[in-house]
Amino acid sequence: MQLRHVESFLAVVEEGQFARAASRLFLSPPAVTGHVRQLERDLGTPLLHRSPVSLTPAGARFLPHAQAMVAAANAACTAVKDLHGTRETVIRVGVMAPGAAELTPAILRAFCRAQPRTRLVVESLGFTDFLSAVLEHRVDVAFIRPAPHDERVVTDTLTVEPRILLTVAACDLADAEGVRLADVLDLDFVRFPETTPRLLSEYGSFAAARNGMETRWGVGRATSAQDLMTSIAAGWGVAGTLHSLGRYYRAPGTCAIPVVDAPWEASALISRRDDLRPEIKAFRDLAVALARDPELGRLRPPVPPGQ
Repeated sequence: MQLRHVESFLAVVEEGQFARAASRLFLSPPAVTGHVRQLERDLGTPLLHRSPVSLTPAGARFLPHAQAMVAAANAACTAVKDLHGTRETVIRVGVMAPGAAELTPAILRAFCRAQPRTRLVVESLGFTDFLSAVLEHRVDVAFIRPAPHDERVVTDTLTVEPRILLTVAACDLADAEGVRLADVLDLDFVRFPETTPRLLSEYGSFAAARNGMETRWGVGRATSAQDLMTSIAAGWGVAGTLHSLGRYYRAPGTCAIPVVDAPWEASALISRRDDLRPEIKAFRDLAVALARDPELGRLRPPVPPGQ
């Protein structure tokens, strides 16, 4: 016995005609006639007199059960739809410290207020997994630096900032108001693990300005921002980064020196290009709005010279 056959039987009873029942169900009259006949075969007895349409004794006995079957099916569908409407959605947010500096917690707070039914789960990312965590579905979005050039992810730029050199406070350059790339390229830089994406290791050592010159690596090795600051404070190497990390995350015993001729770099929010869920789009849209609108975010990223 199929539910659609029962529904056709009820429509004929309520409409009093096969033609009107077919119109109500958006079916052809022969289709409705076939449904009722199959139902009668399944039950082994006629349910309707045809001319005029009326219930047989078996049909009268079957009618309340048919109504209960259809009502139960409709109630089940409604229950599932209601559950879907209240189901908690989760977005896993990766943060490669400090992400987009003050914008990172501002975006998280604003999204929780705007989308209370979506729960955010924040996970720390290191220097080796800031991209792979997204691609391998361990997190859904990630606050990282610098902005990657990878067709597998969508990149939303949040800040564009000047570059700084992080160094131990006892360094000869520590008192300088600013340095140039030529002053820093021959220093010993904190080393990254071999599994670190090339994008980050080149960013941290100003590789674009070296014209093929090899980077001198110090004894320090860092897999996270905390490791980086510890190595720098110990005098085991220097590192290039964005202005906001030196202001937001600098450790005691270190200093941040502007690199005045280094190209500005971006911090970004990334997500998988094939992740088209509306909650991901909502998170990205809000993050970009806060980064660009000082009235919403009360933060305006630095503007590169000449813009």
